[in-house]
Amino acid sequence: MREYDLSNARWFKSSYSNGEGGNCVEVSYDFPGVVPVRDSKVTDGPVLVVPAAAWAAFVVGVKA
Repeated sequence: MREYDLSNARWFKSSYSNGEGGNCVEVSYDFPGVVPVRDSKVTDGPVLVVPAAAWAAFVVGVKA
């Protein structure tokens, strides 16, 4: 399993987040080929790293 240095990652929260502590995820697009995903409420918690193609398919499915 490959490890990624996420210490300088730029995280983006969903535009649907209301800024009041809602249930949100954050993603980083700083890593070619993969998308790290984390819980916005637990920024020092675990990160799920998924293939970029799988993330893209997930986003398309959610939008549908």
